[in-house]
Amino acid sequence: MAEEAAPSLLQIIRDFSENTSPIDFVLIGEHWPLFLEGLGVTLILVILSLVLGGLLSLPLAVARAQRTPIISQIIWGYVYVFRGTPLLVQLYLIYYGVGQFEAIRESFLWVVLKDAWWCTLIAFVLNTAAYSTEIFRGGIESIPFGEIEAAKACGMSSSQRVRRIILPSALRRALPAYSNEVIFMLHGSVVASTVTIVDILGAGRLLNSKYYLAYEGFIAAAIIYMLLVYVMTRGFKLWEGKWHAHLKPREA
Repeated sequence: MAEEAAPSLLQIIRDFSENTSPIDFVLIGEHWPLFLEGLGVTLILVILSLVLGGLLSLPLAVARAQRTPIISQIIWGYVYVFRGTPLLVQLYLIYYGVGQFEAIRESFLWVVLKDAWWCTLIAFVLNTAAYSTEIFRGGIESIPFGEIEAAKACGMSSSQRVRRIILPSALRRALPAYSNEVIFMLHGSVVASTVTIVDILGAGRLLNSKYYLAYEGFIAAAIIYMLLVYVMTRGFKLWEGKWHAHLKPREA
């Protein structure tokens, strides 16, 4: 009787992964295209939300810091609503709630609001804009009064002071706090998977449901999120080092 062939290294690794290891890492690796797709969806949603939310928050922060009558109160109300309610609730209200109104279903807005991806993006933009508005407002109000007075003495108009002095100085001061908002936005993006979007967490859920797994998909998603946070943290640290280089002690 012929001897059985020795198992290959790949077979040994697969057997260890399926039968011995607490995590079937081979199965996770075989589904890397699924997680890569989820990673792309997450990055697109988060980046677009931060860019659009940042652009929206800057004029709102300036208006809040300048205590513009009526407008400042309206902005405060908007910020309070979106900071005072969970992101998941906001997403559900937009995705499930607006469709209950016949006027919206019959309007041109329904082309956008019937789609889960666009509803998620709108919720993310409004949410991060509210938080960013308060972060940038704090940065603006922390600018020393002497800097603004110096700009006035140089003959700068109000718009020139905002563009050349106030916003650059405020952004440098707000950068550490804003880096936390970026990370929180990445973490908050997991709610997208609750409205049929296959993001990183959605990919993990699909893997678990397909093979009746308990946690392999979630562990893979957690590792991807941790890697993203590490890259973001390092990036913001380098950014802060560049923007705050003038604050470092100099050698005599």
